[in-house]
Parts: sequence; C-alpha cells; structure tokens
Amino acid sequence: MDSARPDHPADPWPAPRARGRVDAVVSLPGSKSLTNRALLLASVAEGPSVVRRALRSRDTLLMATALTGLGSQVDTTGEDWVVTPAAFAGDTDVDCGLAGTVMRFVPPVAGLSTGTVAFDGDPHMRNRPVGQVLTALRTLGVEVDDGGRGGLPFAVRGTGTVPGGRVVLDASGSSQFVSALLLAGARYDRGVDLVHEGKPVPSLPHVEMTVAMLREHGVDVDDGDADRWRVSPGPVAAVDHDIEPDLSNAAPFLALAAVSGGSVVVRGWPTATNQAGDALRDILAAMGCTVDRVDEGLRVTGPEPVAGAHSGLQGVDLDLHDVGELAPAVAALCAVATSPSHLRGIAHIRAHETDRITALATELGALGAEVEERPDGLSLRPSALHGGTWHTYADHRMAHAGVIVGAAVDGVLVEDVATTSKTFPDFADFWSSLL
Repeated sequence: MDSARPDHPADPWPAPRARGRVDAVVSLPGSKSLTNRALLLASVAEGPSVVRRALRSRDTLLMATALTGLGSQVDTTGEDWVVTPAAFAGDTDVDCGLAGTVMRFVPPVAGLSTGTVAFDGDPHMRNRPVGQVLTALRTLGVEVDDGGRGGLPFAVRGTGTVPGGRVVLDASGSSQFVSALLLAGARYDRGVDLVHEGKPVPSLPHVEMTVAMLREHGVDVDDGDADRWRVSPGPVAAVDHDIEPDLSNAAPFLALAAVSGGSVVVRGWPTATNQAGDALRDILAAMGCTVDRVDEGLRVTGPEPVAGAHSGLQGVDLDLHDVGELAPAVAALCAVATSPSHLRGIAHIRAHETDRITALATELGALGAEVEERPDGLSLRPSALHGGTWHTYADHRMAHAGVIVGAAVDGVLVEDVATTSKTFPDFADFWSSLL
C-alpha cells in the first residue's frame, strides 16, 4: 500500500492548541456508514422512502450519484433525502472517489441492471482491495470485466437478474466484502448464502449494522452460524431511516476533553447502536477519562493534565480489530499519554484510504514520538513531541489524528485538512471554533 508523502504539502493548516480546559457541547453530522447503507437499500426497495438527517459529504453524494445513474431518483436537496426506486437500466459510469462503500456496495446492485456499469475512482482507489467481491459476483452469476486486475477500473454487465446462491470468500481484508453481498442478496433469484474462509473478519460491528438494517426492511437474514450469512430472496420493504450521529467522527472532539482535562458532550449519542465508534466509551475510560450519559448525549471528562507531560492520559493495551477505524485517533491519544501503549489487531487498516499503520508511525515519529511499527499495529512510549507538518495522505482519519496531536503540541501543521470533507464538511472551521 502506497503511503508516500506528497512532494508538495497542500495548504498546511495550523492546528489550534488547547491552552486550557475545553468545555463544549457538539452536534455531529450523521453516520456515513448508516447513510450509505440506507440509500442503497432504499434504491432496491418496493417503494419510496426517506433518509432523515442524511450525512451530506463527498462519500454520500457519490453514493447518491451512483444510484441515480443506475436509475433510482435520489433527491438530496434537503436535510432529509427522498429515494424513489426504479428499474435499473442503461449504461452508466460510477465515480467511487475514495469511498470504499461505493466501490464495494454498488457493484452487487449493478448486477441487477440491464446495462453496463463502469466503475473507477481516485488514483489511490486502484490500490484498495475489491477482488474478493468481484470474484464472488462471478460465482453468483454476474459478468464482471476487470482485465484481471481484481481492482478498479472494472465494469459490471447486468442482465436484469442475478441467479445468486452459495459463495465462499475471504473477507479478512474488509468487512465490506460481506456487507456488499448481503445488501443486494434479497433481490437475487436464490438469495445469497455467504461463507467466509480465512482470518477473522475485521470490523464485525459493520456487518452487524448491515444485518440489522436488512431486517428493518423485512429481509430474512440467518446469521446463526459463525462466518456464514444467509439472505433469503424476497422483497425489500420501503423503510424510512433516522440517521444517528457519526460516532467515529466523535473521536477528535472527545479527544479534546481527554487531552485538555476538559469536558465535551456529544449530543444525541444513541443508547443502543451497531456503530464501531461506540467503543470510544470504553477506550477513553481505560485511558483515565470519566464517561457519563447525560440528558443531551454522552459526556467525556478528561483527567487533570500532568505537569511536564502532554496530557494526563494513561497508556493502553488494546486489540482494535473490530473497531479499526478508531485506530488513528486512539494512536494520537496514546502518543500524548503518560505511559506506554500497544495497539493490536489492525493489520487490515493498511488497506484503508492509505496504509494507516505506516502513515501513523511515520507522522508520529516525525513529531518526536517513540513509536514502533508492527505488522498488525503500533507500540508507543511517552516522549516529548514537537511541532512540524503532519501529512494526511488524503485520509480523513489521518487528519483527525493530526488535529488531536495539535491540540496537545505547539506548532503542528496539518497538510490537506480539507480531506475531512469525506465525512465532515467544514470540519476545520468547526474545530477552530471550539478552541
């Protein structure tokens, strides 16, 4: 995975330093994961539906555009997006951008079209794995032309129906391989009987999210056996969805409380959710924060900063296999903690928007962190950090990690902070307003 730094850093942005306690109440945009699943299910449903408080970001607009190209009508003009499904027909091009959900979730639906659907995206997306999905689609009866690359660009040539049936794949590279096939499975003639063979599937909460949403749409899903999911063929009911706040996007804001000894409340934190970001409650508590549910949502209060240190946080030893998307923010917090940390189980994040393990080791090390890169994670020891340019590699989670370090360390410049628009438009202005 190419994690090379850009030769000419774009618009390095001075990350604001937290000079004292940060006390704030924040409202977050909606979940990207929930929004894109809701949009896709709405496009294959029996009638129109509404996605309320949809996240408006590059990834979700790319999904809406892709589904519109296939034939559905997706009205994104308001806060609540209206989806009117229609038969998928005609040739179209799909721009995946840097959205893994578009690259992986849309092809199984494109198999239901009567046209040729061509997929491509940003240059880095050609390195991200999708071959397991394409091979599985061929097994299920879909014609896919990828020139033998197992990646972008590729084309799906639909015939209007997909036979479906049993398929075996290795989803150890991404839980999205499983979700992609489950989301379309009910529309296949024989449904989908999916078996995973390989190392454990990462980020299982995302698969659980997919299964829960399918059931909300009346789809019969059997997940009673380990590493096997069976989706019965049948109609997909039209269901309106209320999109929860994006809890993974809460990480940098709760980190402000953690590093400053302040208190931050995230409004609308759900009492029950399948979002991986909910794990922040336990992670921050383990690092010495106080975590409370309050009327407005979730409140995190950081420990009193230690004199001569960057924070009062304790180091942790964590297996983040199921919540790998939190690793950049957690690594940033570990870099300013007062005792050693070990983050494990996240080899799969090397194939995210960038090789996040190498990128984190490189950027933290450049700012003075004592960090050791391991095949499946990072080890960090307390050290005196200094300012410098933090490169993001066009990765929004890397930008989040950079601003967290910048809140605790003087002189951190975040290159291409605008990449945060992937899941949080106007992030930089909002962040600055809190500091």
